[in-house]
Amino acid sequence: MTGREVISSAGAPAAIGPYSQAIRAGGLVFVSGQIPLDPATGLVVEGGIAAQAGRVLESLRAVLEASGSGMARVVKTTVFLTDLGSFAEVNEVYARFFPVAPPARSTVEVAGLPRGAGIEIEAVALV
Repeated sequence: MTGREVISSAGAPAAIGPYSQAIRAGGLVFVSGQIPLDPATGLVVEGGIAAQAGRVLESLRAVLEASGSGMARVVKTTVFLTDLGSFAEVNEVYARFFPVAPPARSTVEVAGLPRGAGIEIEAVALV
């Protein structure tokens, strides 16, 4: 595949700035960081970090599927947390979305995320 293609999905929140949900290029898809916004309301989901992690991963899945990829084709994720104390709880949710041969991953604590979110995840996957 040559060139660069913008990918978007109604199953994930619309971009809240000048960026694309994902870009497909050279056999890879680069998914922008997803925060736990309900795609229908644009609001951060309620229910704590587990609910936020689930919403983020659902959005990630929707964008990947719109690109012709999927969760099993993810090669690398970066997880941003506002509190590393929630790492174990996030891991439980994350493991349900990547039950076999999970991708490489980095997890970092950050001072803040857009809209007061507690988590953001970006990914690179094979198409």
